[in-house]
Amino acid sequence: MTSFITIISIVASVLYLASGGLLATRLAKDNAVAVSRPKSVALGLGFVAVLLHGIVLYNLLVSEAGLNLGFFNAISLLLWFIALLLLSASIKSPVENIGIALLPLAALTLLLERFIPSDHVIGAGMAMGLGIHILTSLLAYAVFTLAAVQAILVAIQHKHLHNHHPGGFVRALPPLETMESLLFQMISIGFVLQSVSLLSGFISLDDMFAQHQVHKTVFAIIAWSVFAILLWGRWRYGWRGRVAIRWTLVGFVALLLAYIGSKLVQEIVLGR
Repeated sequence: MTSFITIISIVASVLYLASGGLLATRLAKDNAVAVSRPKSVALGLGFVAVLLHGIVLYNLLVSEAGLNLGFFNAISLLLWFIALLLLSASIKSPVENIGIALLPLAALTLLLERFIPSDHVIGAGMAMGLGIHILTSLLAYAVFTLAAVQAILVAIQHKHLHNHHPGGFVRALPPLETMESLLFQMISIGFVLQSVSLLSGFISLDDMFAQHQVHKTVFAIIAWSVFAILLWGRWRYGWRGRVAIRWTLVGFVALLLAYIGSKLVQEIVLGR
């Protein structure tokens, strides 16, 4: 079974890379290349990779003792969520270009999870509130990761348009207004999910500010506050462009420190 899961991991990683590579060719200057490798083929390969990735995750995370959310397992699960959300959204919305950066990362985390085991088992009898907290946290991180990459694309688009040099890469992107609208849609969804995550965490956890949780809680609240201010500024003052990009990236960095930073320090550095 172990060798079979290893083979599936490698195949899924190759498919992620192939999907990301095909999406990259669609941004090339040669339009003939983009036509010969349609979006549907790239998304199809990506969905197969997500399916195989899910099989690997199930075998590595689920056990009789509970859910193994060790560092690399958790990162792989997070990227699986991101890939699934991205590919699903790409069916109707023009966000597939985000996959050029994120699908190879999903491939990398899948291999790291397979070849560098990590253990942090959460008991099988966890309370429903804790389960909701974990699920909404992962979903919020996934959506905000997509938003952060979208913000970077918007920043590149702004720079090229401001300099009046819209190259092939920028010409292949949707109009700037559409890109910014998609960005705020992602932020709004992520903000709702993070709000539920924080609320369920305060209800289900005995002490969110305990010594081993304080770092994660503080940065999560900072990130929530940043995104709340950004959404308020968008509603009240019509914030967009560079202001929106800066606030998005600041909020994402805070969220990155809350989740990945805390797990890295506790499990890898301190070995807890």
